[in-house]
Amino acid sequence: MKDSMKIGFALPQFNNQAYGIAHTATFASAIEEAGGASLWVGDRNLAAVRPAVGYGGQGNTIPPELNASADPFVLLGVAASATRRVLLGSHILIAPLYAPVQLARSLTTIDVISGGRLLPGFGIGWSPEEYQAAGVDFTRRGARMEELLDALDAIWRTDPAQYEGTQLSVPEHHSPLKPARAPRPPFYLGAMSERALRRVARRGDGWLPLVVVPSYVDIDGLVQQRAFLNELARQNGRDPRAIDTVLRVNINAGTSTALVADAIKEIHERTGIDHFMVDSMYDVDTVDGSVEHAREVLHLVDKG
Repeated sequence: MKDSMKIGFALPQFNNQAYGIAHTATFASAIEEAGGASLWVGDRNLAAVRPAVGYGGQGNTIPPELNASADPFVLLGVAASATRRVLLGSHILIAPLYAPVQLARSLTTIDVISGGRLLPGFGIGWSPEEYQAAGVDFTRRGARMEELLDALDAIWRTDPAQYEGTQLSVPEHHSPLKPARAPRPPFYLGAMSERALRRVARRGDGWLPLVVVPSYVDIDGLVQQRAFLNELARQNGRDPRAIDTVLRVNINAGTSTALVADAIKEIHERTGIDHFMVDSMYDVDTVDGSVEHAREVLHLVDKG
């Protein structure tokens, strides 16, 4: 792979690909064999029929491609058992929707099955209806995220484990089963706003930005955001080099693989980002088609 770039791909989870999830293990092993570096899931608790807030916090509509959604934890578990090398990530889990003990248990299980290959990525989401369905206060999601990270840290590092905050309470309990990666899996955090970037700078092990090819590829914006993140990290006494980046690459319908590969190479050259996660759910309908799409992207990026 060019300059040791890492190219990962979304597991079949959304849109028409969701109806092919019975082939998740085959997909995962095929991507690993083709040279993919990582496999990823997203998270959609539900897509509201009449959303108060639209996709990405904009407008009042949600793309129909998000209506069908498979469970991210199950998919990662299947992929973990079907592979030996690729990293397994979430870009992103809407973490405040989950109770900390159950979230820790699911992620620990995946990390142990995979032998320590989990990259858990978290965000706070934008859909009030998803929070309503989970019985969680949407207006306090940022504060809940902060406490959730503290609770996960406690559960993963200590035994017995407990946590007491204003949003979350975890009673003292036996916690002997730990993730394979000590002392805990890294926290990757989605962030575009200043507040979210400040959270990454304070406590993130990785940053999860996003582009859409070709409709939203703001390389200058990525450079500026990363520079701001680096400065915030230094203000918090951290080495910016300790904060990894994995860039999600969504693809508009009808986009050629050549254009996707060219965008990845240009972003890499201008930003230094070396790990990309490609999601073809808007452009490819079948699991077999997604495997072939991934192979073409890997080939074109590798050609240089």
